[in-house]
Amino acid sequence: MDLKVGIVGMPNVGKSTLFQTLTKKQVDIANYPFCTIEPNIGVVSVPDYRLDKLVNFSNSKKVIPAIVEFVDIAGLVEGANKGEGLGNQFLSHIREVDAVIYVLRAFENNNIINVLENIDPIEAKNILDTELLLKDLDTVEKRLFSLAKEVRAGGADAKKELAVFEKIKDNLNKGIQIRDVNLDDKEKLILKNYAFLTNKPCLYLLNGVDEEVDPKIISFFESNNYPYLIIDIKTEFDVVSMSKEERETLGLSIESELDILIRRSYKLLNLITFFTTGEDETRAWTINNGTLAPQAGGVIHTDFETKFIKASVIDWKKLLDCGSFEKARALGLIRSEGKEYMVNDGDVIEFKHGQ
Repeated sequence: MDLKVGIVGMPNVGKSTLFQTLTKKQVDIANYPFCTIEPNIGVVSVPDYRLDKLVNFSNSKKVIPAIVEFVDIAGLVEGANKGEGLGNQFLSHIREVDAVIYVLRAFENNNIINVLENIDPIEAKNILDTELLLKDLDTVEKRLFSLAKEVRAGGADAKKELAVFEKIKDNLNKGIQIRDVNLDDKEKLILKNYAFLTNKPCLYLLNGVDEEVDPKIISFFESNNYPYLIIDIKTEFDVVSMSKEERETLGLSIESELDILIRRSYKLLNLITFFTTGEDETRAWTINNGTLAPQAGGVIHTDFETKFIKASVIDWKKLLDCGSFEKARALGLIRSEGKEYMVNDGDVIEFKHGQ
């Protein structure tokens, strides 16, 4: 699966530094607004200790992790929905991603230009939310105009779509983002055809050390159930190449906060991982939570879905505890599952298909 996560924020909040740290890819992080015009794109692996253990278990010659593509999108400013800054171009880049990380400045540094009067992550969040919301509202209104014509022409599907768009418009006018609107499955399916900006899953990253973030700000995010992380991006940038032992020596957590961010980005999209493993290769495969066995097999090869017979399945931990596939089979721990089996996170699967 080709997964794209956009990194957005006001200018000079640490977006490009975050991107460079995540991807270890050199990008322009000069200290002035709009230094990033075309989005920088980089692919990173999803840290997964299970994959490492399975590689050792199978003594695999090759390892292929799950991946996420990060897109560093230039800074948004107030009025972007009307083209301020380079707004239309930037908003179109957001439209192309699957999920969004909002980078919000929480650090104090007089040497770094701040486009806001104060260090205020909530104000920055509200500006970003508003710009994306207004752009969606503009899209909705244009589509409603077209739908009205289609309904007059007798289009039954258009009538259903019109009702959904009117519902969305009412909520957007109240400042409610599309992802927060109460929609049933049929309504969600209609909206799936449109890349609405405020319908994308999002994670708020407060850039600073824990002590710099006002408890009132943390309370704001927690009381509203907004997913957030506090990460000192500059520190992570400085230690990105250090080993776990070196991090520990400096009093830092053994696990990089960026690894946590990568996994959280993966989970934003309600994704899970299953594995295939053997001497030639151990690989992590990305699927949506709730995927049935044939469709999971189809991620590997179309024949695994169209000519699916069965899937041999075992949880990765049970496999490792057994020490070998042979012992796992002897103990009856490898299950034979059919077309209705819903794949679980951490399953190790071997697919059997017809000719």
